[in-house]
Amino acid sequence: MSTEFHSKEHQILATLRKVLSEVVRDTTPPPGRPHPLKPQTIENVKHCFMLLTAREKEIIEAAGETMDKRPRYADEPKKSHVVQFTKPENKD
Repeated sequence: MSTEFHSKEHQILATLRKVLSEVVRDTTPPPGRPHPLKPQTIENVKHCFMLLTAREKEIIEAAGETMDKRPRYADEPKKSHVVQFTKPENKD
């Protein structure tokens, strides 16, 4: 996700997503250990992520953009290349 925010609401949603992600990472136990959260709480957290994503998508689309942007390093080569085509001459 870009660091460009389209509104204060978008900034709030991004912050909520970040904090919720940190809570999930901090409470996830190692493999084989029981999870400290109840299954219903886990489902509620997933539902929160879905709501955050849906609203962020609405905000971004209302700004005339899409959510398909991905971060890249400044020195990373571009994946697309512009190819110049020339129209062949008609040999009538």
